[in-house]
Parts: sequence; C-alpha cells; structure tokens
Amino acid sequence: MGLWHAVNRRFRLRKNADFQRVRREGKSYAHPLVVLVVAPNQTGRVRVGVAAGKRIGNAVRRNRAKRRLREIMRPLLPCICPGYDLMLIARPPVAEAEFSQIRNAVVTLLRRARLLQKEVDANGTAVTE
Repeated sequence: MGLWHAVNRRFRLRKNADFQRVRREGKSYAHPLVVLVVAPNQTGRVRVGVAAGKRIGNAVRRNRAKRRLREIMRPLLPCICPGYDLMLIARPPVAEAEFSQIRNAVVTLLRRARLLQKEVDANGTAVTE
C-alpha cells in the first residue's frame, strides 16, 4: 500500500453505512457525467466516496472511472468547505469522456452545491491572488 493511499484514507468514505447515510440524508446534484450527493458530517472535514455501477461497464471500466474521479478530487480537497461527506456517482457516459470533461463536470457540481471556498482554475487547483 503506497504512501499516497495511506495519507488520503482519512478523506475517503469507505463504510457501506456511510454511503447509505449520504444517499438517504444528502442533497443530490446531477450532471450527464456524474451525480454529486452532499450530506453534512460531524467530523469537521471533507470525506469523499466514489461509486460506479455495473451500467458503466466491466470491472476495468468501473475501476478506471473511480480512479479518475478520485484523482479529480485530490487537488480540490483543500478548496472544499469542511464538514461534508461527498459521494460521486459515475454515469455511463463517463467511460468515454475526456479527463478534462469529467473534471469540469465535478467542479460545476461543487459550485452548484456551493461547496468551493476558493476559486478553482481549469486544472482543478485553487487560484491564488
């Protein structure tokens, strides 16, 4: 297990109960590529869970979609308001989409949910003034 995985484990939703709670209590924001579900948490930090159903394709395609969504979220974590659990659900068109299209979709959803504390550039990093 790599260092990156160990460091970022605290930012991940991993338990089935957490995923169910976010789905039950959260507010959802839809985009043709991704659905974002947001629920407040008690930890005071951001946690992100990623899901890709069988409609995405075989295991290789599902895992690739999840890896891409996690990588998109990595530089965005410092820009997101703390105290929320986020769940990203991949939709079937994500399998054919370009990385930049998926990133733009996620940033759009985060803006719509009013979760970005800082302005984000096209690469998904915070804009410093």
